[in-house]
Amino acid sequence: MSILFEPITIKSVQIRNHFVRSATYDGCADAKGFVTQNQIDFYSRLSAGGVGLIVTGITGVLESGKLMRFQNSLTDDRFIDGMKRLTGAVHSEGGKIAAQLCHAGREARHLPAQDSLPVAPSLIKGDSYFSGKCRAIETAEIWEIISAFGDAAKRAREADFDAVQIHGAHAYLLSQFLSPFTNRRSDGWGGSLSNRLRIHKEIYRNIRKKVGEDYPIMIKIGVVDCVQDGLSPTEGQAAAQCLGEIGYDALEISQGLRGQGYEQSEFRPNVVTIAQEAYFREYSRDVKAKIKVPVILVGGLRSFDLMEEIVTLGDADFVSLSRPLIKEPNLIREWEGGARRRSQCISCNRCFKMLRLGRPVSCAFAAGLLSE
Repeated sequence: MSILFEPITIKSVQIRNHFVRSATYDGCADAKGFVTQNQIDFYSRLSAGGVGLIVTGITGVLESGKLMRFQNSLTDDRFIDGMKRLTGAVHSEGGKIAAQLCHAGREARHLPAQDSLPVAPSLIKGDSYFSGKCRAIETAEIWEIISAFGDAAKRAREADFDAVQIHGAHAYLLSQFLSPFTNRRSDGWGGSLSNRLRIHKEIYRNIRKKVGEDYPIMIKIGVVDCVQDGLSPTEGQAAAQCLGEIGYDALEISQGLRGQGYEQSEFRPNVVTIAQEAYFREYSRDVKAKIKVPVILVGGLRSFDLMEEIVTLGDADFVSLSRPLIKEPNLIREWEGGARRRSQCISCNRCFKMLRLGRPVSCAFAAGLLSE
């Protein structure tokens, strides 16, 4: 049996294999953030398809940090019952599930008041990477967000999620605090790497206080920016090491601020050869060598043999997939049955275009909208 199908644990939670469904906005929640039956069916298929650990798409901790219209919410106890139905469906198929908690920062849309502005660590003039409007966050608001992460995590545990994952990547609030490009504060939340990581540390402490010592708290961390004067790999790896040491129970290694186009983002297009896969592998390997908690590698993974090599060599403990499982939710089960073919996903990113049309996420080819 391949090492990829051996059980593995994150803190106290045993996972049936080394495959993670990386957090993916699915567009299936209702407009108020409640779970729908469509969403329950979607996650149930992933679990039945053999995924060991499913990480949900962005789940809001505050309405002011909402990114997408049809994203889930854990801003209130009213959302717990629906989330319980979702986690129950995943568990009934043998999988585990973590809630990804997110505040979009300056990327936030669908704000509760029309005249409100998204918040960011600093207001940057002449930023060619961001065309929206935002304002610099106040210290009291930082503490409000920290507490909101803790409250949302407590609700996630009450809803029977097996873990939570903090979204610290992909240009959202925690990436904005970590990056020297977007964080130009002169107070205790900016300047040194330690100060720029302060919000990550305080969120961990607040959550730990509210969920207890035995509950897994993970983080998706962007260890490099694709903008000039952004986070360097050296600082990013130091940041990851720090987070592993302070108590986060697993780190998923990805990208921080996005540059121009898909080519300078976490979802790079046209990944059609094995040489193009695993584009964050070097960063994962370097982080893995410095921390004791599990490391999850995401980014263009398509070939079974390459994923097996990555885990066997110790470059990561888990391999994390998103786009391949949109097209083929049963892919892991096929691999477990002995198939070793490459994922059919061609990384065209038309699945994201489906979301922009206001539809639930799906492969444009599998949906019959395009021919291969």
